[in-house]
Amino acid sequence: MPSIDLTGKAAVVTGSGRGLGLAYAHALAAHGASVVVNDVDEAVAEAAVKSIREAGGTAVAEVVPVGTTEAADRLIGRAVAEFGRLDVLVTNAGILRDKVLWKMTDDDFDAVITTHLKGTFTCARAAAVRMREQGEGGTLILVGSPAGQRGNFGQTNYAAAKAGVVAFARTWSMELGRADITVNAIVPVAATAMTETIPAFAPYIEAMRAGAPLPDFLRKGEGFGTPEDCAALVPFLASEAARGITGQAIGIGGDKVALWSHPQEIAAAFADGGWTPDTLADVWPTSVGAELQSVGIPAPKFPEA
Repeated sequence: MPSIDLTGKAAVVTGSGRGLGLAYAHALAAHGASVVVNDVDEAVAEAAVKSIREAGGTAVAEVVPVGTTEAADRLIGRAVAEFGRLDVLVTNAGILRDKVLWKMTDDDFDAVITTHLKGTFTCARAAAVRMREQGEGGTLILVGSPAGQRGNFGQTNYAAAKAGVVAFARTWSMELGRADITVNAIVPVAATAMTETIPAFAPYIEAMRAGAPLPDFLRKGEGFGTPEDCAALVPFLASEAARGITGQAIGIGGDKVALWSHPQEIAAAFADGGWTPDTLADVWPTSVGAELQSVGIPAPKFPEA
């Protein structure tokens, strides 16, 4: 048995039929947790459950799109019905509807916000109610993204939702602290169906799937690897070893794990009696505006040919 032992714990992982979510579910099960796998596709969910069971783990499937209170109640209820309790929630479910601002429709915006942001809220609320009733603490692991930390071209809806997810973690860590429920956001970077559409990454992902290892400049320099590389963080945060960690945003990918900073003031100026537009214009370039912050996910640094 691995030293991180989750035997007797029950977990729900939303959006865990494939990709990162499946890797999280496998990692939890490998360390002893019983897992509710969730997907919108029944065949995908059942295949995920089969793969976990074949690896010696315990899992059941609950097929429902997250977002509504009813879906959240079904997921948490399934864990309680099957395993008698709930200890861990991982909110991984998500979709993309990428478009630039002036082309994004209400439906594009609402669909992503409903799945990522409202889905995280409804599932976390249902989980918090159950965990507080049990009175034994628990773990909420909310899945963020670099897009939510820095913004990303064409992802108004996704970036906003993922930024909100990290704000959830900070807020809920305070609200649920007395109940010994930890709440953290994770910021994974991995070779997935989404990242393989990025032309710079595509040949490396294709080579990896053919059996070649990802080069060090990706695994270390970019913190970019497989979904399984990201999965280690989930059982760790669900374990007793991480009971003192809450309210954090933690990045992981490839060989790299990192702590994201929380927003804070980095420069300030003062004017007796307050500011006018003219005094702001005079002072800005040499005070708070002297070193403006960058936006967007930094382009990967590839070695020169």
